[in-house]
Amino acid sequence: MNVKTPAKVKTKVKTLGDAASSAIEKYYHKTVAHEDEVLKDKDAEELHQMRVGMRRLRSAVTGFARVLDLPKEASERKIGKVGRILGTLRDLDVMLATLQNQYYPNLPAQEQEVLDEALLHLLKQRRRALKAVRAVLDRKSYQSLKQSIEDWLDKPEFRAIEHLPIAEVLPDLLLPQVSEFFLHPAWLLGTEYEDGKVKVADDLTAEAVEEKLAAEGTILHDLRKQAKRVRYLMNLFGDFYGPAYEAYVEDVKAIQECLGDIQDSEVLGEFLTDFVDRNLTKELPKLAGLLVENRYAAWQKWQVLQHKYLKSEVREGLRSTLINPVEVDGG
Repeated sequence: MNVKTPAKVKTKVKTLGDAASSAIEKYYHKTVAHEDEVLKDKDAEELHQMRVGMRRLRSAVTGFARVLDLPKEASERKIGKVGRILGTLRDLDVMLATLQNQYYPNLPAQEQEVLDEALLHLLKQRRRALKAVRAVLDRKSYQSLKQSIEDWLDKPEFRAIEHLPIAEVLPDLLLPQVSEFFLHPAWLLGTEYEDGKVKVADDLTAEAVEEKLAAEGTILHDLRKQAKRVRYLMNLFGDFYGPAYEAYVEDVKAIQECLGDIQDSEVLGEFLTDFVDRNLTKELPKLAGLLVENRYAAWQKWQVLQHKYLKSEVREGLRSTLINPVEVDGG
């Protein structure tokens, strides 16, 4: 009697070079598709999408660095420089939208008057940032960057390992970044060491959290950046894994977002403190209180994920997932 075995998920064979060129082509076209609308400056979403495309293009260039033979004009550094200028404008858009939509309606009239002046100041900064974006997109260096990538896509050039099957080397690409993510010191922020185990201190007050963020908040910001790198790299290879992999990607995204909320709130608080040139709690007490509340809420979301990913079995589960891509069909 013949016993049927369950069918295994299969995907078309791809080499490392195939995967690299596919990713660069995808994110390059995603980036330039929004360029004209960004220059018109009529829809903030266009800028957001172009910035995301640029970030993912940079992640692809970084993630596949060992196989790519790119011209100097299309280097990761030059892509990053354009991305940072787009990012400055995008960050101002986020600050303006947050102040106008999230905080302004919930403030007393006296604080709204102060915020009106702050918003005008931000709008002046935004005009300068928009001018910088338009200038960089018009520069020869940016046009050279685009032309170099287009020429490379017409005739891709790789290093010797381009012919390796992508599914066989995926663990080698992913595990180093994930290891850096797991070994980041921010995982231990707000923890205690008891009986040979790390315990998350989930009883901290909002005031205690503010003190920790003031003293060590920069390491959380650094973990957020590492989470972003891991997420963008993992996004390149979703076709080679199953639902468990996607669940881990969503967790990394959630970590990035809640830490991003903490960082955005701190940046907003620093801007307002500089603007009023006084103690923010005295000058804008309601707004200062709302900022603390929102940071505390984001901190509590972070602690849920922190607790989860300090468990050895969860980390081992992700490692196990990464070293077992789906079976590749050679026919």
